[in-house]
Amino acid sequence: MKRLSVLLCTSLLIASCGTSQNNQKQDKDDLSVTYAATITSEELKEALYTYASDEFEGRKTGEPGQKKAVNFLKDHYESLGIESPIAKGDYFQDIPESFFSKKAKASENVVAYIKGTEKPDEIIVVSAHLDHIGVNGNGNINNGADDDGSGTVAILEIAEAFKKAADNGHGPKRSILFLHVTGEEIGLFGSRYYTDVDPIFPLENTVADLNIDMIGRVDKKHENNRNYVYLIGSDKLSTELHNISEDVNKKYVNIDFDYKYNDDKDPNRFYYRSDHYNFAKNNIPVIFYFNGTHDDYHRPSDTPDKIEYDLLETRARLVFHTAWELANRKERIKLD
Repeated sequence: MKRLSVLLCTSLLIASCGTSQNNQKQDKDDLSVTYAATITSEELKEALYTYASDEFEGRKTGEPGQKKAVNFLKDHYESLGIESPIAKGDYFQDIPESFFSKKAKASENVVAYIKGTEKPDEIIVVSAHLDHIGVNGNGNINNGADDDGSGTVAILEIAEAFKKAADNGHGPKRSILFLHVTGEEIGLFGSRYYTDVDPIFPLENTVADLNIDMIGRVDKKHENNRNYVYLIGSDKLSTELHNISEDVNKKYVNIDFDYKYNDDKDPNRFYYRSDHYNFAKNNIPVIFYFNGTHDDYHRPSDTPDKIEYDLLETRARLVFHTAWELANRKERIKLD
């Protein structure tokens, strides 16, 4: 009887340990779902109707409307209690006029971050460009709701989700840098300044860049299948990043990944045309999230009423889930 009792207790203990491990895994999965759910179409819409309003005058680099835009972003991060990696209350990485090759006045990137709990020196960057093309020759404002107001407000919601997790004791193991870059429309200047002149965090410590540039609309190719997003660059430097991206999507979101523009022979050369490229050229793995172009691209008609906010919510949650996985996995992803 004693031997039977010992065997029974041992069996129960093993079963209990297995259940505990499964519960821990389930808890981690549930946390990602829980905080992704705080990214909502309603909040994205509210922010974008301000950010892509006439008040911001098309956010042309170095102009008054762009200054209003960066202050909007700063105020948002301060209201959430998300810190700057530069100094308390200083969210602007100043870029002098001389850097813009006579294309713009002095401008600034906006930076905020959440410090990692276990590996704070390893950085996940989530980026989008804050600028647009301003006012056209007829005095019409190019609001840039999709380009790239959609990516900008997505980052704000992603940042808020990570902050809520941190406030509840579930902060990311690695640090997250929320990077809003200026001067993209005139030549990727803001991201180039960050990577080539003044990286706030060492590039060798930067694990990956998830770059969001236009995720609020549907292009003509997908009019009958709106549940998609173009992915560019995910397999260029790290097969592991590509596989993580695929697995995260299948597990949490399950939208169609279109790799059309990831082809090295793609004549549009989108891989070289957004801010992720300045990270990629420094051997930092990247993913570029993109909905493709449309008839309102770089026109005054790119307005917030044309954004499909349920899609914007889904795509923003996808980026959040991917960033969550990269920030919390045991080992940092490896270059091929």
